[in-house]
Amino acid sequence: MADVSKDQIEAKLATYIDPYLEKDLVSTKCVKEISIDGDKATVKVVLGFPASGYHDDLATKLQALVESVDGINTAVVDVSTKIAAHSAQKGVKHIEGIRNIIAVASGKGGVGKSTTAVNLALALSAEGARVGILDADIYGPSQPRMLGVQGKPESLDGKTLEPMNSYHLQAMSIGFLIDEETPMIWRGPMVTQALQQLLNDTNWKDLDYLIVDLPPGTGDIQLTLAQQVPVSGAVIITTPQDIALLDARKGLKMFEKVEVPVLGVIENMSTHICSQCGHEEHIFGEGGGLRMSEQNDVDFLGALPLDLRIRVETDAGKPTVVAEPDSRIAQIYREIARRTAAKLSLKTKDYAARFPQIVISND
Repeated sequence: MADVSKDQIEAKLATYIDPYLEKDLVSTKCVKEISIDGDKATVKVVLGFPASGYHDDLATKLQALVESVDGINTAVVDVSTKIAAHSAQKGVKHIEGIRNIIAVASGKGGVGKSTTAVNLALALSAEGARVGILDADIYGPSQPRMLGVQGKPESLDGKTLEPMNSYHLQAMSIGFLIDEETPMIWRGPMVTQALQQLLNDTNWKDLDYLIVDLPPGTGDIQLTLAQQVPVSGAVIITTPQDIALLDARKGLKMFEKVEVPVLGVIENMSTHICSQCGHEEHIFGEGGGLRMSEQNDVDFLGALPLDLRIRVETDAGKPTVVAEPDSRIAQIYREIARRTAAKLSLKTKDYAARFPQIVISND
């Protein structure tokens, strides 16, 4: 029997195209180690994105591939995840305690952006990541209600705030600091300053991802944020409706101008399935999000149905991903979360935190 080489196993592994990365695991450097002992091969795979619900399935598929190599009878495949920090806009300072910031944006209101943002955050957490959510909508904060959180955040030192916790998420919102009925009658500069304080003066604790639920639109606030907050990637939420797509394109162009990579487009309210008869209908049009992603050369991250449960559960303070973790809708959110994080894992890593600071002293 001829000896099996690592190259043979690597070549076989390279035939598997990961559904979330949309590339093979060898060229994306996810295959970290291959060892051979007689007719037994051991492979170590480390993904750059959270995917605990997919690890076992991936290990089984790769095991079958390796065992199909002549001379290998037994394969052991170990799959794990290690999330790295990825680079943000040039000249924007890294925030302590946060590896990656993902902005969730829409060109217009009413497309379900906040609902998608909170379920995306919960889905990333369910896949094994440490996640926070910042409600950046100062005029209309909705995350406190969506997360079912009441009360005010503590300040242990009188200067900084401790994040609120709900369903393993660290959360911060202006909604925690004011009464729910109080309108914020502020001009743009005050809003921008308040938002920067919420971001920078919160003691975020070792987050892999901070999801920032941006206010709708592409005005002064969004632009200031995009220029001053270290965003690793952005996700655009739209519905299939032409008007929503038109405004979503503006959001996409804004991020391109400030050099924030757009990780992809999520189409919300894609299709309505009648709860009585099961009839499926495209109320807001069909395939708009997919066409938009193709026309602008960005990834299509997935489509979500228009479903009464999503609204009811989120309004009740228990979003679908935690209310019905085994439901088809929760699985769609988790698929989207894996795909979003996988796209980010392919971006340039940020090594700044690894290097010591050089201080020149006159002593």
